[in-house]
Amino acid sequence: MTTPCSTYRLQLHKGFDLRQARELVPYLHTLGISHVYASPMLKAYPGSIHGYDVCDHSLLNPELGTETDLEALVSALRQHDMGLVLDIVPNHMGIGGRENAWWWDVLKHGRASRFAEYFDIEWEVPDPRLHGKVLVPILGDSYGRVLQRGELRLVAEQGETLLAYFEHRFPLDPATLTAPVAPDTAAARRLNADPTLLDALIQQQHYLLVEWRRADTELNYRRFFNIRTLAGIRVEDPRVFDAVHALALRWHARGWVGGFRVDHPDGLRDPTGYFERLRVSAAGAWIVAEKILQPGERINEDWPIAGTTGYEFMWRSTGLFVDPGGEKTLADLYVKFTGEPSDYGVLVRERRRQALRELLLAEVDRLTRLLVRIVNNHWRYRDLAQEAVREALIEVAARLPVYRTYVQARPGRVLEADATVISETIARAREERTDLPSESFDVLEDLLLLRLKGEHEADFVMRFQQLTGPAMAKGAEDTAFYCYNRFIALNMVGGDPSHFGMSTEAFHEECRQAQRRWPHAMLATSTHDTKRSEDVRMRLCLLSEIPADWRTAVLRWSATNEKHRRFDWPDRNFEYFFYQTLVGAWPLPPERAVPVMEKAAREAKQHTSWSRPNPDYEAAVRDFVLGTLGDSQFITDLVSFVSRLIVPGQVNSLAETLLKLTTPGVPDMYQGTELWDLSLVDPDNRRPVDFDLRRRLATEVAGLSAVEAWGRRRDGLPKLFLIYRALKVRRAHPAWFGANSTYEPLWARGPKAEHVVAFVRGGGCITVAPRLILGLKDDWGETELALPAGTWHNALTDEGLAPGRCRLADLLREFPVALLIRKEGREASV
Repeated sequence: MTTPCSTYRLQLHKGFDLRQARELVPYLHTLGISHVYASPMLKAYPGSIHGYDVCDHSLLNPELGTETDLEALVSALRQHDMGLVLDIVPNHMGIGGRENAWWWDVLKHGRASRFAEYFDIEWEVPDPRLHGKVLVPILGDSYGRVLQRGELRLVAEQGETLLAYFEHRFPLDPATLTAPVAPDTAAARRLNADPTLLDALIQQQHYLLVEWRRADTELNYRRFFNIRTLAGIRVEDPRVFDAVHALALRWHARGWVGGFRVDHPDGLRDPTGYFERLRVSAAGAWIVAEKILQPGERINEDWPIAGTTGYEFMWRSTGLFVDPGGEKTLADLYVKFTGEPSDYGVLVRERRRQALRELLLAEVDRLTRLLVRIVNNHWRYRDLAQEAVREALIEVAARLPVYRTYVQARPGRVLEADATVISETIARAREERTDLPSESFDVLEDLLLLRLKGEHEADFVMRFQQLTGPAMAKGAEDTAFYCYNRFIALNMVGGDPSHFGMSTEAFHEECRQAQRRWPHAMLATSTHDTKRSEDVRMRLCLLSEIPADWRTAVLRWSATNEKHRRFDWPDRNFEYFFYQTLVGAWPLPPERAVPVMEKAAREAKQHTSWSRPNPDYEAAVRDFVLGTLGDSQFITDLVSFVSRLIVPGQVNSLAETLLKLTTPGVPDMYQGTELWDLSLVDPDNRRPVDFDLRRRLATEVAGLSAVEAWGRRRDGLPKLFLIYRALKVRRAHPAWFGANSTYEPLWARGPKAEHVVAFVRGGGCITVAPRLILGLKDDWGETELALPAGTWHNALTDEGLAPGRCRLADLLREFPVALLIRKEGREASV
C-alpha cells in the first residue's frame, strides 16, 4: 500500500473540472501535497456540485471532462511524484431522471427488469395500490388534481412515448401500449384529453405517482437518509458490486488511482464484507472510510482499510482549545437567554425519535412489518401487538449511542463491543419505556444478538443496522446540532456537544492509540460536510476563555437588536446561534448570512422545516438577519468584540493545523483552507476558491522567514507558510511519521504549562503548539520544555536550540508554533 504523505481535497464539478485540477498540480506540489483527493468523478446528474448523485457508474462525469483529461491529470501528478485518491459512492445512486438507465429500466419493466434486484425495493407491501410497484413521490399536489389539471400527459420524444409531468419524464411499459398509440400522436392527444383513459394507462405502469410529501411515510425503496432521489443499491450482491466499481477499479489497475475514500459505509448492508471485497479487488490501494465515530467508540479493527476520514481527530483537536472552566457560565447563559433545555442527551434522543417517526417512517414501517412476521413465528413473542414492537424498535434505535453496530447475520458474528452496546441500549430502553411489554425488548435483543435464527431474522438484523445511521445523522447532525446551541464550536460531525473540552492527557492518549492502531488514517479539520470551517471553530473556541465578556456582549446585542424582531420571532435560540455564527465567521456579508441562517432555521425544525416551511417565520428570520447587519450601532459593537479575537483565533488555527500535520495519520487539507477560511455549512463551504491568489503566495513562501510570514497575517500567509514547512519535514523524514514510528508526549513545567501541547514523533521531530491562548495573556513566564537529548533545530524559524531546557517564551517568540527537528550530522535543516 502506498500511503499518502498528505492529501488535498478538490470539489470537482462543471465550474471546476479536470483541466482546472491539472493546472493546480504544480502549486500543490510546491505546497508539499502528495495526493489530490478528488470528489466523486463518475457520471452524476447534470449540474451536480458534489457528485454524490452518481447515475452511471460506467462513465466518467462528462461535466468534468473526458478520460483523456483524466489521463492528463494523472500524468501531471506523476511528473511531480504525486498521486490521486478518489471518492467513491457504493451506497446509493441518483434517480432523478432517465440518466440512470438502471432505474429507468425498473420503472419501465418493474420486477421483470434485470436491474430490479440492484435496488433495495420492497415489492410486497400492504397497500394494494403499491403491490408490485415503485412509489414515485414527485407530484406537487394530489394525483387526482394533477391529472384533472392536465399536468400529466403523454409526449413523443425520440420515437418513444413517455409520460410527462412538467420537466419530469417516466417510461411506459411497452406491453401496456397498443400498436397505434406509440407512433400516433393523435392517439396520444386523445388520451391526454381524457383523464379517465389516461389514468387507465398510468395505472398499468410499474410505478405509483403520488404527492412528494408522502415519501417519508410510504416510500418502498431504501434511500440515502431521507432523500428520495438517492436510492440505495444492493452492493452486497456481487453483480452490483462489480458494476458499481468496474470503472474505478479499472483506473486503479491502470495506476491512475492510488486510493479510495468510501462514502457512507454505514449505509451498506454488510460494511465488513464490502471492505473485504474491495481490498481484494483493489490490492495495494490506500482505503479510508467515511466512518463517523462517537466519542469513545473504536473502529472495527477487522476492516482491511487504513482507517477513517478523520472526523474523530477534528473532534479531539477542537476540544483541546476549549477551556472547561467556561462551561458553567456558558451553560447558564444559554439556558437563561434561550429557555432551551441544557441536557443534550435528552434532546438528541428526542430528535432521533422525531426523525424515526417522521423523516424515516417508511423505513420504520418496513422493519415493523418484518418484525411482526418474525414474532408470529416464535411462540414466546406471538402475543405482541404490532404497535408494541414498533415502539420498542423506535426506542432502541433512538437510544443507540453509536451510528450503528456491525453484526453479521451471515456467517453469524457478533463483536464483543457490539454485543455490549446492544445489551446496554436495550436495558436503558426497557427502563425508560415501562409502558411496553418486556417481551418487545426481549425479541429485539434476541434478534440483534443472533439468538433467533432464520431468513427473516437475519434480514431484520441487517436492515435495523442500516436504519440507525440515518436516525443518528438526521436526529443529531441535521437537527439537534441546530437546536442545542450552547457552544456551536462543538456542534460538528463526529462530536458530542455535551463534552466540553479535552485535556492534554486525553489528547495524547488518543494519539497513542491512533499510532498503534491506525497510523495511516486520514486527519481532517475541514471537509465538505463540516458545519463550520476549522478557522471559524478555532475563533469560537476563544469564547470558552471569556464567558463573562461573552455573556455581557450577548445581552447588550440582544437589547440593541430587539427592534429587528417581529412578534417575538425569530426565537432566542436562533438569535443566540446567529451571534455565535457572526463572531466565528465575521466578516459575513448578507448574501452569505441569509442562506446560512435560513438553512439553520429549517434544520432545527422548531418553527419551520424543509418539508413544511413556515413563510412567516422565515420572513422574520430574513428581516432579523438583514436588519441587524444593516444596524451600524450593532455592527460597530460586533466588530469591536471580534477584533480582539482575530489574532488569537489565528494562533489557534496554526496550532490545530500543526497538530494535524504531525500527529499519527495522513493530514488532509480541504480546498482553500491553506489560507484563513471562514466558511460555514454547505453550500457556503463550496464557494469558488481563489487559486490564483494561492499560487501567487506560494511563489513567495519559500523565501519568507517566520517573522515575515507572521507579519503578513492579513494575507493568510502564516498558515500557508506552516503547511509548506511542515510538509517539507514530513517528506524529508517519512520514518518519523510512519507506521513504525512512535508518539511520546512532552510535558512542560512552569506557571503556564497547561497552555501548551507538545510531543515527539519518531524520536526526531517535536511539535509545540499553544492552547487556551487568551489565558496566556501574552506571558509564558518561566514555563519550559525539557528537550530530549541531542541537538535540535526549529524548522519554522531556522533557529538552533541548545540541549536541555527551553523557555517557551524564547521558542515561540518569532512564530506562534514550533516544529523542532533533530540535527543529523551537519544537517541543520530539511
